[in-house]
Amino acid sequence: MNKVWAQRPNVNRELVQSSLIRSIGYDAELAVLELEFVDGDVYQYFVVQRSTYEELMQSPSKGQFFHARIDGQFGYRLVRP
Repeated sequence: MNKVWAQRPNVNRELVQSSLIRSIGYDAELAVLELEFVDGDVYQYFVVQRSTYEELMQSPSKGQFFHARIDGQFGYRLVRP
């Protein structure tokens, strides 16, 4: 069984400046990226390298980075609509 499904990710999100994303968090042990969007939806993206998370956090445009490097690139699940 995939360890992401066997164990609940422990993600502490931090607020970011973005018109698309409200907060971002990362569980390094499980390689889970968690994004809270401004509409309140929270998604977890699986098997995301730490470097991708770090690049997202450093990106001047979180929304552009999300669309270019995350959206459609990773498995995900909706955690909270």
